Amino acid sequence: MDPQQIVFLAILGAALALFVSGRMRVDLVAMLALLALAFTGVLDARQVLAGFSSEPAIIVVSVFVLSAGLSATGITDRIGAAIGRAAGGSEWRTIAVVMPATAALAAFSHHVMVTAMMLPILMRLARERQLAASRLLMPMSLAASLGTTLTLFSAPAFLLASDLLQRAGGEGLDILAVTPIGAVLVVLGTVYMLLARWLVPRRQGEAPQGDYMRLERYYTELLVEEGSPWVGRTRREFDEAFSERLQVVDWLRYGMRRRRQSGDSPLAAGDVLLVRASPDEIASIKDEPGLALHAVAKYGDSPRQGGQAELLGDEQLVQAVVAPHSEFIGRSVADIDFLRTLGVVVVGLWRREGWLHGELSEMRLEEGDLLVLWGREADIRPLSSHHGFMMLMPFQGRGQARRRAPVALAIMAATVAAAATGLLAPQVAFLAGAVAMVLCRCVPVEEAYRQVDVRIYVMIAGVIPLGIAMERTGTAQAVADLLMAHAAQWPVFGLLLVMFWTAALLTQILSDAATTVLLAPIALAVAEALGLPPAPFVVCTAMGAVASFLTPIGHHGNLLILNPGRYTFGDFLKVGVPLTLLIGLASAWMARALWLGGPLLPSLP
Repeated sequence: MDPQQIVFLAILGAALALFVSGRMRVDLVAMLALLALAFTGVLDARQVLAGFSSEPAIIVVSVFVLSAGLSATGITDRIGAAIGRAAGGSEWRTIAVVMPATAALAAFSHHVMVTAMMLPILMRLARERQLAASRLLMPMSLAASLGTTLTLFSAPAFLLASDLLQRAGGEGLDILAVTPIGAVLVVLGTVYMLLARWLVPRRQGEAPQGDYMRLERYYTELLVEEGSPWVGRTRREFDEAFSERLQVVDWLRYGMRRRRQSGDSPLAAGDVLLVRASPDEIASIKDEPGLALHAVAKYGDSPRQGGQAELLGDEQLVQAVVAPHSEFIGRSVADIDFLRTLGVVVVGLWRREGWLHGELSEMRLEEGDLLVLWGREADIRPLSSHHGFMMLMPFQGRGQARRRAPVALAIMAATVAAAATGLLAPQVAFLAGAVAMVLCRCVPVEEAYRQVDVRIYVMIAGVIPLGIAMERTGTAQAVADLLMAHAAQWPVFGLLLVMFWTAALLTQILSDAATTVLLAPIALAVAEALGLPPAPFVVCTAMGAVASFLTPIGHHGNLLILNPGRYTFGDFLKVGVPLTLLIGLASAWMARALWLGGPLLPSLP
């Protein structure tokens, strides 16, 4: 064995041991492996740093920003809510609707973000319709994983596979090259979960961590401002426009409850609407033309003690729970005068039971009430030690620029179209789309940076040199020769299955990107030994890294649903082993049909 191969295998073995042990972050391990390849002379400086400017790394970062734009404009939440409404009340219909829709979302976004978005929607759906949460969450997570097989840019593994094919002197994969296989896998997965859902345990879900801190509906008051576009329009029009976002509970005019609240009655300037709204909606009201949080509009600029006006600008929203035996219990919000005594304004209230009617300031507080407070950081900080509150928590609402949703959709569509048609190189098209999201103010630049998972970018940049080293040292060819010595007489379909299942098993301990980088050069060498096009072998390897559904640690999305669904390790094996066998057969069959001229349908005897 060549000395460089020995050095490379030692570095690879150490990296694999660190990856599996979990003692270090995967991105740090990737950087250590990169440096080891440089210090030992296995690769030169240009080869070692090639990953940072590679097409996969640039596209992955850009996809994070594009996903942030879709989320910040409320598109993903609205789609998720629409999926929940279309799911109906039966288990089979919910699965039949949720899986294809989730897969479609994951094809153009990050699958972990899609899983996190769908998790609370399905948990609420399960509670409201008395369905077992465990029967819904696993199919949803599976669909998010399978959705990443629909487009090249939705999974780093496919981007790395395309990059390898280009470096080998061939053509890379276009962004829809894997779509036929992915479509078959989504249909297969949906049918499998519908027919074999009895394999999934029937358990009621647990509330995700932090669920108490992010409640679904608060009571708050909206003021119809002077010159508002809603002045003169009817209550029915308002309800229709905001039906997906909030629920009007009461309607006040001149501080008094309107007795006749028909849908044809027009709104007037100064009207106050008591509504139930999500945290995101409360945080987004400031961007809604002609509407304002009533308490902020009424008290936000009122004189403070000492005659100085309250300056809004560094204000924030927090939540405070009324403590047992608090001095606030039994007193109304107006009696307490939060602005004068504590320097904050009450803009929302959550109560465990019962509906609220009338003006928020007249509500008498009870033990356990959760207040949404608006104020400056300097005034809010002392509240954490106030004996009247049991705890002070961040308000979990995110403001959404809903008016820019059409722009965000147009940018995403243009990005995909430019890359798919070859008008722009894929990495340029996605980078341009990410920049456009920021320039068009679909997502603030600070939020765009926060949404980029730097660990994934660094890991991809770090593992690409491992793949280069596997090729340059001849290690990939040596492994391929060993494989061909034992499997030279196997049919091509069998070899494709071998590559899929090797990747499927290895990705349970490594990421899909690392698995593809290590195995794709071997797949390439096998194809060359057979004198066949390398694309089907490399794609099957990437499919195995992405689409295997064997354990909860194989994909980050599975970890998100593990506790809420009360799943065990064995639950994933019971469902995942037969499914992954079917996915492997379908992937190998479709890859052979697409690139090697094999039959698309099985021949009848």
